[in-house]
Amino acid sequence: MTGAVIGDDLPGRTVIGCNNIIGHYAVVGVKCQDMKYKTGDECYLDIGDDNEIREHCSIHRSSKSSDKTVIGDNNLIMGSCHIAHDCKIGNSNIFANNTLLAGHVVVEDYVHTAGATVIHQFCHVGSFSFTGGGSVITQDVPKYVMVAGERAELRGLNFEGLRRHGFSITEMKSLRTAYQKIFLPSDPTHASFEERLAEVEQHELLGHIPAVCEMLRSIHNSFAENRRGICKFRQWSGS
Repeated sequence: MTGAVIGDDLPGRTVIGCNNIIGHYAVVGVKCQDMKYKTGDECYLDIGDDNEIREHCSIHRSSKSSDKTVIGDNNLIMGSCHIAHDCKIGNSNIFANNTLLAGHVVVEDYVHTAGATVIHQFCHVGSFSFTGGGSVITQDVPKYVMVAGERAELRGLNFEGLRRHGFSITEMKSLRTAYQKIFLPSDPTHASFEERLAEVEQHELLGHIPAVCEMLRSIHNSFAENRRGICKFRQWSGS
């Protein structure tokens, strides 16, 4: 941890697990930048094991005593990344340089962000997803998909990531079929988005594939109360 700033004089705590690497000039466990933070409130940061947090990163404690910022295990957080207050980061994620997370962002597991990804507060990023370089994410990213763009849009499934993590050919073909039925219908005027989701859920084969069920659950959850919906998709283009 040579050259890093770990914690500061705040009520609360910063807890760092085992076998973590924290690079020079990283700032970890300091006061958040949330204007609603009240001086003297307890605030928290919990970091798990086997993470690599590289140079010039900043990771802030929570903004209130009832919440905490959490980093799981085995994450690679490259140089100049920022993780704001009350974020929840899972396991085995890769954040490329200059990835910026606003407050209350949730990132699940095995997510890979390319450089200069920016994620709006309260967004959820699903497991095994990929964000293209320079993406600005203002809505949720479902599991298994790729997004890219100045206002990020769905760009298909993250097949390379799925292959690397041992998904079977059957699982990937099923996910492709489900994705096409939901987001790329041959006649998008034939059924609404909700009807297409229901069709896949009730499909005699697709509806019983665990990976497909997980993707469907991720999409549905994104439309729950206080969630941001999913990143835009080219519903009417057929491509």
